[in-house]
Amino acid sequence: MRETSVFFYAFFAGLRIGELCALKWDDISLENGTIYIHQIIQRIQTRNNPNKKTEVLIMTPKSKCSVRTIPIPSNVVQLLKDTSLTKKGYLVTGTEEHYLEPRTMQMHFKHVLECADLRQVNFHALRHTFATRCIEVGFDIKSLSEILGHANVAITMNRYVHPSMELKRENMQKLSSLFAVN
Repeated sequence: MRETSVFFYAFFAGLRIGELCALKWDDISLENGTIYIHQIIQRIQTRNNPNKKTEVLIMTPKSKCSVRTIPIPSNVVQLLKDTSLTKKGYLVTGTEEHYLEPRTMQMHFKHVLECADLRQVNFHALRHTFATRCIEVGFDIKSLSEILGHANVAITMNRYVHPSMELKRENMQKLSSLFAVN
């Protein structure tokens, strides 16, 4: 893997690990500030294989909602423009021929957390954190749901958004300001 900044890019777009691994520079428009998600990399068990062998597949996402264009913040666009990464092929490897499979990406992520003396979490925690922070800064739920590639907002709200106690307090305080209590 080339740089730990790919984790940063995944966080600021709410990407799944298989989406990040399959992301190519051709899928990123620095001019429009967008990322086009249309393929994933997955390791799956080969059908009817008595040895339980697995293989890595590059395929379209599991649902049509997961094929999407994600706007990215201007500061992230600038980081992508300024990166020392080779801007060809796969974002993570910089080559057309070689990709990084998700379980290897997860190992790199764990190593980065360890080096930074951070609590060990699964890569998918970046996606949950992205969703929670988006709600905290005032995203409308429909936009967030589409950015995450969910079929409906219920999935987004029930599985991905974890409001902090501070956010709950702020929201309750907003309600309190509607009523004058002496």
